[in-house]
Formats: sequence, structure tokens, C-alpha cells
Amino acid sequence: MVSTKIYAQPVDIAATKETLHLYQFLQKTLYLGILFGHQDDLAYGVNWKYVDGNSDVQSAVGAYPAVYGWELGRIENDATNNIDGVPFAKMRQYIQTAYERGGIITISWHLNNPLTGKTAWDPFPGTVASILPGGEKNAVYNSWLDKVANFLQSLTGKYGEVIPVIFRPFHELNGNWFWWGKAHCTPDEMIRLYRYTEHYLKDVKNIHNLLYAFNTDQFANLNEYEERYPGNAFVDIVGFDIYQRDNSGKAFVHNIGRMLTDLDAFAATHKKIPALTEFGFNEIPDKNWWTTVFAAGLKGHQVAYVLGWRNAGAKADGSIEYYVPFQGEASQPDFQKMKKSGLFIFQDKLSFSKVYQ
Repeated sequence: MVSTKIYAQPVDIAATKETLHLYQFLQKTLYLGILFGHQDDLAYGVNWKYVDGNSDVQSAVGAYPAVYGWELGRIENDATNNIDGVPFAKMRQYIQTAYERGGIITISWHLNNPLTGKTAWDPFPGTVASILPGGEKNAVYNSWLDKVANFLQSLTGKYGEVIPVIFRPFHELNGNWFWWGKAHCTPDEMIRLYRYTEHYLKDVKNIHNLLYAFNTDQFANLNEYEERYPGNAFVDIVGFDIYQRDNSGKAFVHNIGRMLTDLDAFAATHKKIPALTEFGFNEIPDKNWWTTVFAAGLKGHQVAYVLGWRNAGAKADGSIEYYVPFQGEASQPDFQKMKKSGLFIFQDKLSFSKVYQ
């Protein structure tokens, strides 16, 4: 279990006061409940898009999520919209709205392959090496980080303060589907890239509103989890992503429990904040999934927050994608039951002063 001692300082010793307060709040909440989060929650949901005040989570349980996930993919291309079609201008507004009521922001980045110009899913050999110092694409990567920094600096509250963000670069790095995956670079190259990215944002761009999250996909053991860990001086939050892909809820409970036990130990040893950085079961086929599978798998473990993946809704191929309930969805009553259990914290239990002051 994680120590009850509050770690006083995040890895960025120049972190803004709001970022420091968020860091300390995330540690305290380990003993109060699990913050419930949702990707792109305010931007769209099942059968709606860009409606002010809308949220599938809010429609399901009468409260907004406590944590809001967002995505920077395609900012490197100077695109107007991100990889999920959300305009960056709207994303900024949604982030400001959530922050002002005490919501917590986390951002991922499915950045294109800087060596080939193709998507994040183009695992061309040598890409990671090409963007490290001395590599042929290092200047390109730096220019992309400049754009990320500009966006992060544009996230300001009503008093001009910069909004704190949990930044999780190179997520699922032990998988093979992204160009930064384990089959496409050495552990040393990945560690160097993570450290370089953080150094550039902090020391070159003077970005001090970030907490840095390291997260793998599912992992077999702690050796696999630690293989590409950049070191305690570079990480505030540790986690992993996990999705249920079939109807074996029993297997999911076992697998998430095993990995959370390892994460408990890792977080305690390294004095880091544990989190479930992504989770989901598309279309939630089991109407009692929230209490009998998801909550059951988390029982006995400590994580600061969980982030359900996005409710993309109907897709061009005729399929549908959603990972949290909405009004009228079959698992909504069980989701409400889970909220009433008190295990999870939603936006209705937070305030700006509680989280950021």
C-alpha cells in the first residue's frame, strides 16, 4: 500500500503553486476515494457533439467526472482539430470550464511518426533514435514540442494562472502498435526520449504546470513494467491501461487485480502516485459490469484516479464505441449504484479551492 506520507514536491521543482496543490491533492485522495475520469467528456458523446454543458457521465449519474482526458495528436501538424476531430480552441475552453469547478485535466499525445510523417501507428524502425539529440529528425521533434508548449501555456485560468495538467507522453510503451513501442526501440532509447522530452518542456520552454505520468499497457510482471521506466526524477504518476476485450469478467478481475498489486508495490517503493490511466469495455455488454467486475477488480487497491476511454458513438463503419454509460444505456443503473457506493469521487464532491488552493 502507498504510504500515508504526503510527498512534498513533484519532479519539477519549479512547479506552479496550483500544480503543487494538485500533486498533493492526488496523494490525499488515495485515502478518500478514486477520482472517476472520462476522455473527451465535454466535447461529445453518444448521439451528440459540441453541446454546451453536455456530458454522458453527467446524464448517467447527475454529476460530471472528476478527471477529464484530452488529446494533442495532430497539434504537431498545425491542424485545427485533434486526432479525434475536436478543435483545439474548443478543447481549451472545455479545459478551462472543468478547471474552474475543480476538475482535473490529463492529456495524452498520439503524435505522428516524425521520421515518416505517417500516423502514431506507423512503427518504422529507427524513429525514436532519429529524434534524439544528434538524430536527423531532432529539430523536427523540437519544433513539435514547441507547439505542444504553446498550447499548454495557453491554458489559463481566470486570474491568468496556467492550468495544471497531468501529461502522459508515450503511453502504452510496452506494446508494439505505436512507433515508440518496445519492438521498435531499445529500453535505453525510450528512456532517453522520455527524459529529453521532459527536459525540453521544463528547461527549454519553461513549462511548469505539468505532472508527468508514466504508463504501460497490460504487463506480465514488474520486470516488464520497470524496463522502460525513465527514473524517479522524471515521473510523478505511474499507471497502466487495460481494456476488457471479451465476456470473461472473471479473467478481467484477476488480471487487473494482479497488475494493481504490482502497481501498489511499485508506487510505494518509488514514492509515486498510482493511477489507472485508461480502462474500458466497449459497449459495456454486461449490465452489471461496474459493480461486479470493474469495482470488484479495484477492491483492496489504491489508485488516485481512473480514466474511462471516449464515447465516440456511431462510426463510419456502422459500429458504435462507448466506454461509460449515458442516459438510458443498459448499465446505467449499475453505474449509479457504483457511484452511490462511495468508492468513486465525481465532480460534485470537488471544488476549485479543494484541489488547487
